Amino acid sequence: MPRHPYKKKTIEVDPVYESYEVAKFINYIMYNGKKDVASQIVYDTFEEIKKTGEEPMKVFMKAISNVAPDLEVRPRRLGGASYLVPAEVRKDRKIYLALHWIIEAARARSNKEFKEFTGKLVSELLEASKNQGQAVNKRLQAEKVAEANKAFSHLKW
Repeated sequence: MPRHPYKKKTIEVDPVYESYEVAKFINYIMYNGKKDVASQIVYDTFEEIKKTGEEPMKVFMKAISNVAPDLEVRPRRLGGASYLVPAEVRKDRKIYLALHWIIEAARARSNKEFKEFTGKLVSELLEASKNQGQAVNKRLQAEKVAEANKAFSHLKW
């Protein structure tokens, strides 16, 4: 057991939208410590969503709620065998998985459709808010695996 308990870093809310989730989103997009570039990408994305006639924060929060999984599997070792045990997902992990899957799906989009990452991110957020797209498919796959391994749910501890 560690001598000093783990202190979780507190993240300040985003100054423009005053949202914890937007601040996390900026941090996950950031490469090589370039937070200004990452925040500019996110704000440009929100401006593009605004141009479609929708409220960017509503679209963003709806996308997170549609992509965040309720269940995931965790491996448990028992008697020489590993079992995939379904478990509920904590709130902070839900946000992490949702944002990570949205960014991953946006990066995987083809370059023919959009020249810049902002366009890819806009289309992925709009699709995720409508319960479509690759990020939502990723959530469905994770929940399908958890449902398939429901027989091992008694191994939770």
